[in-house]
Amino acid sequence: MSTDEHAERFTLLRPLLFAIVYEILGSATESDDVLQDSYLRWAEVDLATVRDTKSFLARLVTRQALNALRAGARRREDYVGVWLPEPLLLDERDVSADLVLAESVSMAMLVVLETLTPDERAVFVLREVFGFDYDEIAPAVGKSVVTVRQVAHRAREHVRARRRRFQPAGSARTARVTERFMAAVTTGDLEGLLSLLAPDVIWTADGGGKVITVRRPVVGAEKVAALVLGIFQPDLRIELVNCNHTPALAAYSGEHLEGVFLADVVDGKITHFYAIRNPDKLLALAAPRRISR
Repeated sequence: MSTDEHAERFTLLRPLLFAIVYEILGSATESDDVLQDSYLRWAEVDLATVRDTKSFLARLVTRQALNALRAGARRREDYVGVWLPEPLLLDERDVSADLVLAESVSMAMLVVLETLTPDERAVFVLREVFGFDYDEIAPAVGKSVVTVRQVAHRAREHVRARRRRFQPAGSARTARVTERFMAAVTTGDLEGLLSLLAPDVIWTADGGGKVITVRRPVVGAEKVAALVLGIFQPDLRIELVNCNHTPALAAYSGEHLEGVFLADVVDGKITHFYAIRNPDKLLALAAPRRISR
């Protein structure tokens, strides 16, 4: 088998493989590294022995992602302030085309996935998001099928318990609320801003100790509104972008990206802001990505 065939098969499945690894790691830059290492391993495989390329490659990248996740555990423990997943810039215009995929890469879901163990996270992603069979997942995580079923059940219950009582708004409604929010902050309209915030809205920021930002979540509409108006100064240029399958705000000072801000919208109100300010986590937004199931 030729190197070209290895490359062709891998490239065809890359959007799927990237999505799997990103949901396990919560990092686009680390996902790129995992895929590069996985491809080098794939290039050495005798294709005559591969019965199902999709299943084979999913197992391969999952094992590598788990290795990366465990290797980086100490680094996350020592992280300064709150650790949030890296925002993912997407090029799909119809952010509601695949509702399961859209929810699975939402910032809210990725934050929930962070509370799972590495094995629980991998099993949940492969089973609940991508629909792999238990006997396909077992070799990817190095466990028996019986154990994988138990892990899957535990992970499902864990995620279900931490999901919001109300379903988040669809992308169109989120876009309308986000646009109204953008108009309020750019004009300094405090009342307009407060009308968009849930009373118990939460602001969570990730600066990684590299930029000045609050290191603990801020709770309450008035506190969050004051914080927002202090951050979004008139000299900032605000753009609406598609991050993690939801409308988000990218704030620029000149050509420098200062941060990306994503919001959860429930019942027409913003219930949670995620502010990613760590410059290392903004590097992956240089170009949009493609993901698929």
